[in-house]
Amino acid sequence: MLSIGAFAQIGQVTHRMLRHWDTAGLLVPAHVNEFSGYRSYDPSQLARLHRIVALRQLGFGLDDVASVLEEGVDVERLTVLLTERRAEVEEEHRIAAARLVDVERRLRLITEENHMSHIEAIEKPLPAVRLAARTAVAPDQPSVGPLVGPLFDAVADALASTGAALTTPIATYESREDGMHITVGFAYSGDPVDGVEIVELPAVASAVCGVHLGTMEGIADSWMALHEEVLGRGAVPSGAGREVYLRSESEDQRDWVTELQQPVASA
Repeated sequence: MLSIGAFAQIGQVTHRMLRHWDTAGLLVPAHVNEFSGYRSYDPSQLARLHRIVALRQLGFGLDDVASVLEEGVDVERLTVLLTERRAEVEEEHRIAAARLVDVERRLRLITEENHMSHIEAIEKPLPAVRLAARTAVAPDQPSVGPLVGPLFDAVADALASTGAALTTPIATYESREDGMHITVGFAYSGDPVDGVEIVELPAVASAVCGVHLGTMEGIADSWMALHEEVLGRGAVPSGAGREVYLRSESEDQRDWVTELQQPVASA
């Protein structure tokens, strides 16, 4: 038999959790001393403890954990559930990291508001573009980055299945009431393809454009500088901003070249 301290240490849980689960009937000690009240556990109960911890990590409430344990949960099913939860946690971590970067960027803008980044900008018309694309809505700006890469990969995989060659990648971003609307794809003139949408980007009479060099980590600053340029020209954004990835092959993104295109109208 194991004391509550030894059982807690082996199972990597607290005494308080074990007492709580005992009260809830989830993990009742194998023996309780009738005089001292000390709880003792059998080593065979570790398997149940691990299942309880795993299910709690998956977000199950105590009643749900009790139901699952009563019905039985095999190792394969639990492995699937934990794998799915791991993916969710990894995604939450990516979004939290992106939010931290955004907070740091905005703090820097506040502390250096008189030293805005500069971008060389030109004004030009944009041609209409037909995209094979995927779309998504991000609830906020920090959530955008983790969505874009997988969207591009999904479109590329769909086009590869048809033998179509990949052309210049393009993404558009437009802030609306329900979040940031994202369209990601490749210029495409072929027939419709399963798994992607055909999106027609309209021709634009006038857009203020600039070039961002390097990783996507700093692209928000370039967009901020471009929008300052738009306002400085007495214009306002009109329609979704576009990113045209002129060079985007390297994994580390250090040599990437991205043209930022903001359609504009007179203020």
